Amino acid sequence: MHIVFFGDQHLDSLGGAQVSMRLQREFLERAGHTVTVVAPRMHGPRAAAPSERPAGNIDLPSVPITTDREYSMSWPGRATDRFLDRAMTHRPPVDIVHVQADFWGAYIGHRYAARHGIPVVHTMHNRVDVGIAAVTPLHKPVLAVLNTWRRAALRGIGAPVRGADGWAFLRGLAVGASAVTAPSTHFARRLEEHGVFTPVDVIWNGIDDEVRDATLAAAPAEREPGRPRFVWLGRMSPEKRLLPFLEAFVASGVDADLEIIGGGAQRAAAEKIVADHAHVRFSGRLTYPQTLARIAAADALVQTSIGFETQGMTPFEAATLGTPSVICDPDIAAELGGGLWAVAESSAAPGSREQEAQRIAALAHTLRDAVADIAAGTAPTPVPAVVEGFRQSSRTAAMVEVYERVLAAAH
Repeated sequence: MHIVFFGDQHLDSLGGAQVSMRLQREFLERAGHTVTVVAPRMHGPRAAAPSERPAGNIDLPSVPITTDREYSMSWPGRATDRFLDRAMTHRPPVDIVHVQADFWGAYIGHRYAARHGIPVVHTMHNRVDVGIAAVTPLHKPVLAVLNTWRRAALRGIGAPVRGADGWAFLRGLAVGASAVTAPSTHFARRLEEHGVFTPVDVIWNGIDDEVRDATLAAAPAEREPGRPRFVWLGRMSPEKRLLPFLEAFVASGVDADLEIIGGGAQRAAAEKIVADHAHVRFSGRLTYPQTLARIAAADALVQTSIGFETQGMTPFEAATLGTPSVICDPDIAAELGGGLWAVAESSAAPGSREQEAQRIAALAHTLRDAVADIAAGTAPTPVPAVVEGFRQSSRTAAMVEVYERVLAAAH
């Protein structure tokens, strides 16, 4: 098959969806399929030179949308449609369009599929309502604007979808799809409950089989004694809750090492919170193998976002490497099924200062519990079913079954 991925961001940029799409492409190509990736062209110092760009990438004209120029946007319209159609004349005939985007990439992908009569599989990566609410108090008018934009960009594709909230937005994206997948059971059930699509196929994002095996082979048979080691990784933005985590770490008073991996706009604020703590290290952006090695070497991974993650890849990666996690989100804790310390939920009103204070206090308490268990040798063990089921080879096989089902129905 020839599968065309559509993403909101270039696969060389930071982000869990980009990591997942890179792995999907690699394992699909290993299985003999052809994959083309359509996404906005990157800008800034990390952008590849034209001669270095993979032949399977189509980098759309774009403009940078963040101050660090890491992320960019392509406008969904006729000019982009023409650019894409010309570029695709140099690629084989397309069997499946796989949209893995939530905004402009989704519009561009659905428009392309509709023009050419190609079936669409849409992977929902984003709780749009929660993510926007985390970064702006004006999330309701922003969602209203997004829905208006969605209706204009996808006019004539599927039945019209009214509404101005996040679920209406996702319903409007799904109407052009023959199948919808989600990376977790809890997100799939929410999509079904809100009428986005039924049924939604649950296909976890995975971990590279070979890199995982090499990481475990290089890791010592036993963890060295000493100060417990925590690792936190991700984008340093409000919805990831790095700053409340660091406040909890300071408040906990634990004698532990902490490594922070990743980058983002909140780094300076994060460094300020722990400026007096010698055992906190900011490692910046690491490669995928380096990141997995750090997770494998840690005594525990800390995952702090709540209600935002549609899967939360990092605790699954940790489980696959034998590392337990401290989890703030009850949905992610339930998906993992064990091998973790769950942070108690707050009883205060949602969005209140009291709620956040309770959450920070509960996380501090859980960190103290984790340090005590690690020191006593009684840390929880990840669930074997998660360890095996998270391999990318099994995830790719599951997705190919979805592709084949959609193609069979189309013919």
